[in-house]
Amino acid sequence: MRYRPIRRNSEYGRVYARGKSYVNPALVLYVLKTRGKKTRVGLTATKKIGHAVQRNRARRVMKAAIDEHLDHNIGGYDLIFVARGITPHLKSWQLSEVVAKLFAQAGLPDKAKQPGAKAPATVPPARKAAAKAKE
Repeated sequence: MRYRPIRRNSEYGRVYARGKSYVNPALVLYVLKTRGKKTRVGLTATKKIGHAVQRNRARRVMKAAIDEHLDHNIGGYDLIFVARGITPHLKSWQLSEVVAKLFAQAGLPDKAKQPGAKAPATVPPARKAAAKAKE
């Protein structure tokens, strides 16, 4: 993991209260610029998502999508990703596209769009073949 986790309830509350939110049907992103040099990330899946299996899958899929897009040297941000009802039913490549859109809305740098970045590992097989054909 390249980022530090947000662990305390008070830290989550501060990001919810002071941060800016970006909403998508599959995911909500809260962003708060901080003075620190490290980026911290929190993942949230409430009981509205479902039982423990669905919540754990939602968090696991969010982690995979975030790892493709979050660069470790973007500066001091607190980011909270909140799963929504459809999140555990998505594949990681689908959620990766959502994360890319949310990063663009928030004005955060996207590691996957930097020059020289390799194609994400979670791209569906048909797209991988098309990406290799373009190279």
